[in-house]
Amino acid sequence: MSDLTVRPVTAADHAVWLPLWQAYLTFYNSRVADDVTATTWQRFLEPSEPMHAALAWRNGEAVGLVHWIFHRSCWTSSDYCYLQDLFVAPQVRQGGIGSALIKHVYAAAQAAGANRVHWLTQHDNHTARRLYDHIASHTGFVQYRHLLS
Repeated sequence: MSDLTVRPVTAADHAVWLPLWQAYLTFYNSRVADDVTATTWQRFLEPSEPMHAALAWRNGEAVGLVHWIFHRSCWTSSDYCYLQDLFVAPQVRQGGIGSALIKHVYAAAQAAGANRVHWLTQHDNHTARRLYDHIASHTGFVQYRHLLS
């Protein structure tokens, strides 16, 4: 894994972040309105926001992204960290980039005093789940959702 670095996004990274974000949405057969994408990007750049993003760079090319959000919990006095989105470009998967992105979030959460990092994935995302089983504990919880709009 030559020349891999993970760093927080900057305003100058939008042009390389956007195609990764769009590829992530395509992977999950999803679409997010352009205005929501623009708002999300601006939130990553606003220091007072609890939303954060980082990119993985290999040999000068952005090859992965991770987004995380700090939030309160009724179970602890410290915050939790929700790893909301993780994506690695298909041509470089299974090369340690996903692990490096998650470990970046672990370090950011620890530095912020968070109690834990948690995330969701689809039950049939077997490739990702093999990684997750090595670096985290599967809780057995099942997600339910009711959309309000």
